[in-house]
Amino acid sequence: MANQALALADDKVPAYINQSGSRGNENVGDQLAIPRIKQLQKMSDEVDKHHPKFIKGAEAGMFMNSLSGELMGDEIYVISINFVTDYVIWRTREAGGGYVGKTSSMGEATALVAAQEDAPEKFQISETHSHLVVTKDPKTGETSMPALFDFANSKLSVSKNWNTQIGMKGGDRFAGLWKLSTVSVENRAGATYLNVKIDWQGWVQEADYKAAEALYEAHA
Repeated sequence: MANQALALADDKVPAYINQSGSRGNENVGDQLAIPRIKQLQKMSDEVDKHHPKFIKGAEAGMFMNSLSGELMGDEIYVISINFVTDYVIWRTREAGGGYVGKTSSMGEATALVAAQEDAPEKFQISETHSHLVVTKDPKTGETSMPALFDFANSKLSVSKNWNTQIGMKGGDRFAGLWKLSTVSVENRAGATYLNVKIDWQGWVQEADYKAAEALYEAHA
């Protein structure tokens, strides 16, 4: 028999619960985890059925919400809210791998590496472009909560090209809708890997523009 002391209401919000306020959250502010959108690769843990992070249905080339684990298919529609450049420090795979930290300049990143106990060659600094975006469902028209999409290494040139296209369009960064899709690319050695292709779709609708503007002001 179920413990009645733990009984909860069903999924429908009861009439006695006030949803117009947010009491208890006064001190939360921006202390929230912002999800990241990740493009799965052949070597990603999420596509390895023997790995603890495996997600059923996950395939290389799919985009995934890193916080919820939601699989988003191999193409998504986004509005870019803003953009920053970070310098992320990683421990090399040979040294055990792992995230060390990030800075806003190469000089700061170099200093952070120098402050580590291990030899500098056990770390690598990766210039990373982080785009804050919202996704738009092409069927329902609904937009998501904001998420970060990081571009580093082979994706860095894609990010620079995207920034160029946005600048050429003119107006606010969040005035346009873009499609991000997975493409297979061949490197100089003849090996193939997955990257991102970005295509302009058109100017956003007024409601989306105003919502994006509010997000921009909140995250500026």
